[in-house]
Amino acid sequence: MKTSKILFFLAVMFLSGSAFAQTSKMNPADFHGATADKKSYKVVYQLNTDDEKVIKATMRNINNALDDPRLKGKLEVELVVHGGGVAVFKKDQPYEAQLKELQGKGVILAECENTMRERKISRDELFDFISYVPSGNGEIIIRQQQGWAIVHP
Repeated sequence: MKTSKILFFLAVMFLSGSAFAQTSKMNPADFHGATADKKSYKVVYQLNTDDEKVIKATMRNINNALDDPRLKGKLEVELVVHGGGVAVFKKDQPYEAQLKELQGKGVILAECENTMRERKISRDELFDFISYVPSGNGEIIIRQQQGWAIVHP
């Protein structure tokens, strides 16, 4: 009995080693990323900083995902803004055209009402084409439990 267990273990190790050896010899040029085999994908991008580089990177990341040929026509996107990220939705900031372009591609633009209360920001200070959620964190938690991917650039 002991011998058969040892032989079984050795056989498994040998086969696993062979599989690993074959995988590690794969030509990197043959790998083209994951296959998008589902009908749809959902993602929340979280923005909670007023850092211009992060704001621009977040919008670029969203556009890159929307333009990924594997995800074309399969991707639902929500941008959840809270904390310092509220800067992206302020009328006195230079992001209106980019945001309208994202919205035109179907991106939901959602501002946290908690942030607005805490920072004493009125809706009049923000673009009139955005949506609101009671809590940015709450939105992220709910979406994650609904199976949405969460990206925080």
